[in-house]
Amino acid sequence: MRVVSYRDRGYRKFVDSLDRRAEPSRELEKTVVGIVDEVRERGDRALIDLTRKFDGAKLTPRSLFVSEAEFVEAEKQVAPATKRAIRASRRNIRAFARESLRKDWKRRNAEGAVVGERFVPFDRVGIYVPGGKAPLVSTALMTGAFAQAAKVPEIVAATPVGVTGKVNPELLYALKQAGATEVLKVGGAQAVAALALGTKSVGRVDKIFGPGNAFVVEAKRQLVGAVSIDLLPGPSEVLVVSDTSGDPVCIAADLLAQAEHGGDSVVGFVTTSASLLKRVQKEIARQLERLSRAAYIEESLKKGGFALLVPTMDEAVRICNLFAPEHLSLVVRDERKRLAEIRTAGAIYLGNQSAIAVGDFLAGPSHTLPTGGAGKSFSGLRADQFQRRTSIVRMDAASVKKSLPVVQEFARIEGLDAHGESVRLRVER
Repeated sequence: MRVVSYRDRGYRKFVDSLDRRAEPSRELEKTVVGIVDEVRERGDRALIDLTRKFDGAKLTPRSLFVSEAEFVEAEKQVAPATKRAIRASRRNIRAFARESLRKDWKRRNAEGAVVGERFVPFDRVGIYVPGGKAPLVSTALMTGAFAQAAKVPEIVAATPVGVTGKVNPELLYALKQAGATEVLKVGGAQAVAALALGTKSVGRVDKIFGPGNAFVVEAKRQLVGAVSIDLLPGPSEVLVVSDTSGDPVCIAADLLAQAEHGGDSVVGFVTTSASLLKRVQKEIARQLERLSRAAYIEESLKKGGFALLVPTMDEAVRICNLFAPEHLSLVVRDERKRLAEIRTAGAIYLGNQSAIAVGDFLAGPSHTLPTGGAGKSFSGLRADQFQRRTSIVRMDAASVKKSLPVVQEFARIEGLDAHGESVRLRVER
C-alpha cells in the first residue's frame, strides 16, 4: 500500500486526488456504443454472437434463458449448508427492505385540496449479477430479494455463463430464492442493452439494478432514458477511518477482505495515529501469509491501496467526504459526533466489531452501493427504488375557488391564459 503522511511534500496533491468523479474513457464509451447498437439492430443474434465472443458459450435462441429443468437440477446440487446460508441472508434482506418501502399517504393542503402519493412496484425489472472468478450469490440476493420484498411481479436476472453455457448451481438457487422469474445467460453491456431495448426473446424491463464491470456500468449510463437505472456501481472500495482506538487486527482484516474483490478495488486507511498505521501494516503482512488468494490481494493492494496519516480527525472526516467511499469503517471514540459529520458514504460500519463482510453477505442492507465518488450524488440500492411513485390530487368546489387567485396570477406572469381559464370556468360552474 502507498503510505502518505501529512508531513510529506506530496500530501496535499494526494488528498486532492481523492476527490473523484467517475467518468468513462472515450474508448470505453465508443466500445459500448458499438455493442448497444449491435443489440439494437440484430437482437438475439447479437446476444448469441457476443456471448460466444466474450464468454465462449455457444447459445441458441432456445437456450438464452435458464430452463425449468436447469433450476431443478441446480437445486439438487446445492449443499444443505449453502441453502441455509442463502435463506438466512434473504430473511434479513427482506426484513430490512420491508422497513424502507414507501407507503401511500394523503393530506389536505392550505386550500383544502386532498394531495398525496401512492407507491406501486414496477411491473418488470432487470437485475444484473456479475460473473468472473466466483459466483456472486450474495449479489443475487442483495438485488433480487429487494425486488421480491417490493412485490415486483417479473424479475429478470442476467448473468454471464462460461463455456459450459450453465449458470453456477449455487447462484441459480439464490436467484430462484430471490424471486427471479427468468434468468438470461448473457452478461456484459449486451445484457444491459437487451434488458433496456428488448429483443425477440428478451422482454424490455422498466428498470435495471445491480453492479458490474466498466462495460456494464457504461451501458447503464448510456441507456438512461430508454430505461431507468438504480445507480452506477463499479469496482469495490473501502475506507477505514480510525483514531487510536482502532484494532489493527480488525482493520487489516477488513482491508484485505475488500482487496480480495480484485485488481480494480480501492482500499484506503486514514488515521491520526502513526503507531496504529505501522501496526496495521504489520498485521496485513501477517494475515496475508495464510490467505489462499494472497498474490491476487497483494496485486490489488499495490494498485489501489493507500494509507494516509492525517493531523486531526477533522481532516480525516473531510477526506472521507471528499472520497465518498462505497464502504466506510468508522472506528473512533467520539462515534456519535463523527457519524453526524459523514455525508457521502454508501454504507457505514461503526466500531471495531462491525465486519464489512457481514454487511456483504448477511446483515440486511444491500451491498450494491455507489463507487468511484458517486456517493456524492447517489445512495445505495434501496427497496423503495423498486416502487413507482405517483402523486394524486382531489379537489372540491371550495378548494378550487380558494386556488383561483394564485393560479390566475401564475397564468398572468407566464402568459398561459388557458391555465387560468381552466380554473375560473370551474369556479363559475
